[in-house]
Amino acid sequence: MLMKILVADDHALIRKGLRQLLADNLHATSVDEAEDGDRALELASANRYDVVILDVSMPGRDGLDLVRALKDIDPGTHILILSIQPEEQYALRAFRLGASGCLNKAGDPGEIVEAVRTVVAGRRYLSAKAQELLLEEMAGSGDALPHESLSDREYQVFRLLASGKTIGEISEMLALSVKTVSTYRARILAKMAMDNNAQLTHYAFKHGLVGD
Repeated sequence: MLMKILVADDHALIRKGLRQLLADNLHATSVDEAEDGDRALELASANRYDVVILDVSMPGRDGLDLVRALKDIDPGTHILILSIQPEEQYALRAFRLGASGCLNKAGDPGEIVEAVRTVVAGRRYLSAKAQELLLEEMAGSGDALPHESLSDREYQVFRLLASGKTIGEISEMLALSVKTVSTYRARILAKMAMDNNAQLTHYAFKHGLVGD
């Protein structure tokens, strides 16, 4: 039976490399490519994919927001998050939103093939770091950082503010009103006990929460 996979990443070389890797190692596989979140949603709406390999950080829509949107389109699609960022930045939120696995771009290419086989078989794929994070959460680690108290949407807005986006730009990117984004900003500042965007930016860079 043909397995259909969608690779969504804004770097053409990574898309081509993953496409070749999957074609060489997984028989009867069809691989489509999307260069950004909007294209990924367009393709997912028109086709049924067994697996979507999704870069967490692409221009436009945030990768974590795409997890939710892709699962709304087809709850049966398995989503693998692929990022150069450390797993602690996104793994727990990704799993809560419905992702089936998380991988680091710096890992062994063969791990991606293994991850696809694992999620298609109905299991979750956890890197060693993701397993560690989930175990810490289950144990109720008392070392939670301020940003971990944010909701998924608040966290998304926080990262955009910290990377220098204006409220107007965020409003357009997320299809939210300026008033709604401003409300999110106020909640974020209150929850994190900060006064302005500069403090958010400093915090985000200190903890490696922005940048690709």
